[in-house]
Amino acid sequence: MISVVIPCLNEADYIDATLQSLVDQIGCDEPWEVVVADGGSTDGTREILTGWSHRDARIRWIDNPSRFTPQALNLGIEASNGSTVIILGAHAQCAPDFLQRNAEALRAHPESGCVGGVVEQVHGSAVSRRIGAALSTPFGVGDARFRTGGTAGHVDTVAFGAYRKSALEEIGGFDEHLIRNQDDELNFRLHEAGWRIWFDPRIRSNYHVRSSFGKLFRQYRQYGYWKVFVNRKHRTVTTWRQVVPALFLSLLAVTSGLALADLAGFIPLIWHGVSASVWLTIVLAWFIGAVVSAMAVAEEGQDVPGIVKAYLWVHVAYGLGYWEGVGRFLLLRGEPRDASKALTR
Repeated sequence: MISVVIPCLNEADYIDATLQSLVDQIGCDEPWEVVVADGGSTDGTREILTGWSHRDARIRWIDNPSRFTPQALNLGIEASNGSTVIILGAHAQCAPDFLQRNAEALRAHPESGCVGGVVEQVHGSAVSRRIGAALSTPFGVGDARFRTGGTAGHVDTVAFGAYRKSALEEIGGFDEHLIRNQDDELNFRLHEAGWRIWFDPRIRSNYHVRSSFGKLFRQYRQYGYWKVFVNRKHRTVTTWRQVVPALFLSLLAVTSGLALADLAGFIPLIWHGVSASVWLTIVLAWFIGAVVSAMAVAEEGQDVPGIVKAYLWVHVAYGLGYWEGVGRFLLLRGEPRDASKALTR
């Protein structure tokens, strides 16, 4: 059996479409079920879930008292009956052959404890369209193939992965201390245990992206912050692309400081203007890269400025969050602040 586990909190606007996309599956030769772990929704989500469970015995929901995602995932996995567990978001919809493709990929790749595919962006407005475009390019998110697409092969992580339940039990499930990055961290432990992760671009789903730049900024600041917590736990940088935004901000900060020192006369004359030139080169290189990348994916010419803005928000927010994490977790050896655990969407 395939078990689809969905963490959920106040998703009345989206959960119907998510569940309908599963009911509409075709070609899957294995039985399946859905376990929704709800964190105390107050917007009518629970009533919607109860209605679905009455209409379709394959769909049920359980309570997640903690309200947080990793606890919801572990509760859902524990309550599931399948030997395959697919993690799905409540803002996602699956392609009609989603379950079939995942089952086929797991059978074809016994070395893999997880398989996954491409998550396409769904846009509800011009702003979310521009944000979604930025999050689907290497300039925006690096070499994450589940966002950018690409050829089939082994990767370091996927979103909405289909896991062998035995592999999840072997590595102890999701780390309940992680409010963000819990899937990346789990996939890192999967690799450490000797499993591989297979990416198949024929496995397709979609996801409703953030609808404002403010929400995007908060999201990626949290991602950067929690990534350092993961690094401290494992005493290593789990993926090198994560440090690029932090290095970008560091270069800007250092060259800005040196340029100000130069203006104040604290830099030897032989180095006069070098820092400002380096700063300008970095900014121009980033800007040119952002514009070229934005033009390549923009549906309309007027989308380009918005995509560039999304790039800036993602890189700056992630970099700031990462340096916050370095200070909090590595220098002060502290634990996550309560504010960083706030539920966001």
